Amino acid sequence: MADSGQVAQGSGAGGIRYGSAAGRWVLLTTVLGSGIVLLDSTVVNVALPTIGRDLNTSTAALQWIVNAYTLSLAGLILLGGALGDRYGRRRVFVIGVAWFAVASLLCGLAPNAGLLIFARALQGVGGALLTPGSLAIIQATFDADDRPRAVGAWSGLGGVATAIGPFLGGWLVDAASWRWIFLINLPLAVVTIVVALKHVPETFDAGATGRFDVTGAALAALALAGVTWSLISAPTSPALAAVAGIAGVLAAVAFVWTERRVREPMLPLAIFKSRQFTAVNVVTLCVYAALSAVLFFLVLQLQTVSGYSPQNSGLATLPITVLMLLLSARAGAVAKRIGPRVPMTVGPLLCAGGLLLMLRIGADASYVADVLPGVALLGLGLSVTVAPLTATVLASVEVARAGVASGVNNAAARAAGLLAVAGLPAIVGLTGDGYRVPSTVDSAFDQAMWICAALLALGALLAWLTVRSDALEQTPETAPHAEPCCKTCCAVGAPPLEGDVAVRHAED
Repeated sequence: MADSGQVAQGSGAGGIRYGSAAGRWVLLTTVLGSGIVLLDSTVVNVALPTIGRDLNTSTAALQWIVNAYTLSLAGLILLGGALGDRYGRRRVFVIGVAWFAVASLLCGLAPNAGLLIFARALQGVGGALLTPGSLAIIQATFDADDRPRAVGAWSGLGGVATAIGPFLGGWLVDAASWRWIFLINLPLAVVTIVVALKHVPETFDAGATGRFDVTGAALAALALAGVTWSLISAPTSPALAAVAGIAGVLAAVAFVWTERRVREPMLPLAIFKSRQFTAVNVVTLCVYAALSAVLFFLVLQLQTVSGYSPQNSGLATLPITVLMLLLSARAGAVAKRIGPRVPMTVGPLLCAGGLLLMLRIGADASYVADVLPGVALLGLGLSVTVAPLTATVLASVEVARAGVASGVNNAAARAAGLLAVAGLPAIVGLTGDGYRVPSTVDSAFDQAMWICAALLALGALLAWLTVRSDALEQTPETAPHAEPCCKTCCAVGAPPLEGDVAVRHAED
């Protein structure tokens, strides 16, 4: 058993071995912690129609129930990783789990939509603290030779959590209440905290110095909040939407100005001097904006129009995660052999084809004939896309910035999903109580699938025009991180986080 006061730097030799009892405890802790977040990110969509009816909310409230969480997570995830490096990865991880648990309790007890939205924002803060910490703990504690295996197990088991989330959420909604999709986090969080304090050694980055970019994090969150508020409130409160939009844009300008001048910025803008890095992140925006919107609309379509129960609508998306678990490692290997340009072009086009097949979903839709083909093709397209995308992000920057590059890519994907869920419903006419009216949902769903398919096609075109076929060819400078450690990708919310493995190997 690891001493709870032990401080480890994860410097290769002398680290925890994968097959040891200590290694199993560390892996269990990190999988449980990240699994809580992954579960919560997939179960909520399934419960949205039921939450809406129970709390008598509008479509805008449903959008905020999704987006309040994504907003705080996307805005603070880079800061969360930095806090762990400075003050102790286990400490910040445990605080994040406890915070997430308290917020989950508030979600489960929320008497109205306003308090539920507030609690969801608090959940996102907890997620931002624990999500980067779960992977960082593995990288800092395991022996260098065992890290790839440990990260692979962490990613694969996290994928299981992602896969069972919609099924579990749907079952809880059908069998008990939507409130249990949040309350179930409490016992899991308690186990995670107890095991972490007893079995996980404390680690930190002894070289972490300087001030935290709290101003940058606050401005980033304000910018996203302002634009999101503007998009959601535009159909009902145009004046308020204009004010919020202007405030969001001003906050974004102030964020860029701040990041250019602070000594240790949360987002070092110099990283975007790499054209390849910038191009891949634009592709990421297209892919994950479309994906987030699809997952939002698909559940509404299945439950409101096709008559599916919450449990069955949750099961409907299972093939996406299963395919990503089974095929992403192979897709990564193919991309390494032929280059990322073709997979990152073909993958989004396959996703777009899947969305066009989903246009078959209507009243009394057959799962096998109408739902499964589109969902399966979407899962296949994501499997082809995500691993090459992640590898290209890491290979497009120098070794020292691999961790930052991965965090930026992850945050960009979440921000894209945030804005898509905020803006697209109004564009396709899904406002007010429209999510309860089958004809309104059906029309909005069809329009949304066409728009998302076009967005994916745009991502494919950008990948073909901007991603180099030789982007993953290893040179002495890029060899340590040209291939991501986390090969098993099941990232339906954002590309997988890849910590700065390269730096640690260089130091070993």
